[in-house]
Amino acid sequence: MARVYNSRKRVLVTGGAGFLGSHLCDRLIKDGHEVLCADNFFTGDKSNITHLMKHDRFELIRHDVTFPLFVEVDEIYNLACPASPVHYQHDPIQTTKTSVHGAINMLGLAKRLGVKILQASTSEVYGDPSVHPQTEDYWGHVNPIGPRSCYDEGKRCAETLFFDYHRQLGLSIKVARIFNTYGPRMHPADGRVVSNFIVQALSGQPLTLYGAGTQTRSFCYVDDLIDGLVRLMNSPEDVTGPINLGNPVEFSMAELASLVIELTGSTSEVTHVPLPADDPRQRNPDIRLAREILGWEPAVPLDDGLKRTIDDFKGRT
Repeated sequence: MARVYNSRKRVLVTGGAGFLGSHLCDRLIKDGHEVLCADNFFTGDKSNITHLMKHDRFELIRHDVTFPLFVEVDEIYNLACPASPVHYQHDPIQTTKTSVHGAINMLGLAKRLGVKILQASTSEVYGDPSVHPQTEDYWGHVNPIGPRSCYDEGKRCAETLFFDYHRQLGLSIKVARIFNTYGPRMHPADGRVVSNFIVQALSGQPLTLYGAGTQTRSFCYVDDLIDGLVRLMNSPEDVTGPINLGNPVEFSMAELASLVIELTGSTSEVTHVPLPADDPRQRNPDIRLAREILGWEPAVPLDDGLKRTIDDFKGRT
């Protein structure tokens, strides 16, 4: 059973040494909670959490969520899964296992303890959308057998499991559909467009644009996203989600490339290469539910967030 000693909670963050996970650990420590960070370090990095290692309310365990975990906690944030195409396509079978077996194991832990569990789902559940912007009631347009399917369908199956545990067993769940997020501690080789462009611009290489660069994304700064996750976890019991969390301001890839070149002061040019398979043409969240239910919306403009992210990348080179 969940502990009820005081308002301080012991919170499990799976994937806690990753980009998003490490920022979530920071926020939970700042809020006064104890944090148990679990990570197998496939894409996570100890450097992301080095500053927390001596904190008396932080604990790290090396663990792969495809195996059961037996701990005592009051809440669970399930963030464990490679999230960039480069990483999740490296071992697609393991990616699917992480989403599906990981969800089963963490849901089982939450059931045993009787605690709330939040699933970090993704905008990828919408696939290459035929509805724009994407609302939570849109079922998606996803290729089930393509090179991105290990991630897309793995996350879709995880959502299915979460809602079946909720309906069948009464488990308290929260599901967040996370749209493109960027910020300090992004892996420089994760293949995502923001990190790609920044690394290329800082090194004077040409910025790689897929296709004509007209495909669009919305970019949410990491601090805003983490605030949304915490608000969702702390929302009333009947708020299960799924709820979109992302920035509704849309940019083309060509616009992003120009902005990164400007902010880095780079002399890099732009080169065009063919579009990868199943690459979505548009991706933009409808965040009306987040605004209405959580009182949440992004506050950090792209210019400001990119400046902070560029400074972080400079500090690591």
